[in-house]
Amino acid sequence: MRVLKRFPVRLSDRPDHELVGVIRMPELTVSPMRSILKRIIGAMLALLATVLIVYLDRDGYRDANGDGLSLLDSLYYATVSLSTTGYGDIAPATSSARLVNVLVITPLRVLFLIVLVGTTLEVLTERSRQAFKIQKWRTKVRDHTVVVGFGTKGRSAVNALLGDENVEPDHIVVVDTDQQALEAATSLGLVTVHGSATRADVLRVAGVQRAKAVVVAPNRDDTAVLVTLTARELAPKAHIVASVREAENVHLLKQSGANQVVVSSETAGRLLGMATSTPLVVDMVEDLLTPESGLAIAERPVEPSEEGGSPRHLPDIVLGVVRDGVLYRVDAPQADAIEPGDKLLYIRKVTSAETIER
Repeated sequence: MRVLKRFPVRLSDRPDHELVGVIRMPELTVSPMRSILKRIIGAMLALLATVLIVYLDRDGYRDANGDGLSLLDSLYYATVSLSTTGYGDIAPATSSARLVNVLVITPLRVLFLIVLVGTTLEVLTERSRQAFKIQKWRTKVRDHTVVVGFGTKGRSAVNALLGDENVEPDHIVVVDTDQQALEAATSLGLVTVHGSATRADVLRVAGVQRAKAVVVAPNRDDTAVLVTLTARELAPKAHIVASVREAENVHLLKQSGANQVVVSSETAGRLLGMATSTPLVVDMVEDLLTPESGLAIAERPVEPSEEGGSPRHLPDIVLGVVRDGVLYRVDAPQADAIEPGDKLLYIRKVTSAETIER
């Protein structure tokens, strides 16, 4: 009789609870001391409630001494009950022994339960909470941005999305194999997926088929090509932006389906060369690329009062006109007159004008 091999189920076909650890949803961080303090307060409230219940119904309890239950007896009964100690062959009989049991031994039992049971329950509830959040996120995520690689380039892209584009953190999904990079992304409130983006299954888990944009920023150009090919196959309509180190690989990225390709090494090298002779130009370029302050390049729709006019005569410094998805520089003949539906690329003032200092 032949035994058929069972192939592993695809990552995207697994149930949501099996994706805990692959997908990580952002969590609010709580200090350990605050977490332990909350547990202790909860334990004390439960103890006081039990004492009150026992004392109010003290006529229904029988003491081995036969003298009825006092408040101290009720407190003793509550502590041994909540700590699951129960009654054995050795039990404190005098009031002083019971008081020591309440004040010294019971806190030690509570501490034991906090460390043993509390930590176990926290792990279980955390996993269940993560599974529920993953299920909710996977059913609702649409038009998000997938960032492949959270190195220097990926982090800068995320900072630009969060700062200049005002994208919500839960609408950004970071895919990486480096656990430290994923921890850094989680601290920013981003959704993370642990795995290689060269695998279609991992990108499906990240929801790339429903993504609005994909940022491809790995450390290797050959990885960027493979990721772009896979992402374009899964998301034909997504806007894919890729980064490469060498300019000779730009055509490979565009053939693979990238809408735009940024050459990181040549861009940095050109700025380094310019800085030797015209350092202030480099300062201005850095200011334009920094969305938090100074000046920034932005896009806006034209106003009805601007239609028919020239972009060169507007109060804003216009760099180009976007018409039907095509960019025309401000000196191009097509940009002589603004048409309805156009968008303007212009220089926006983020803060009050300041002198750039190094």
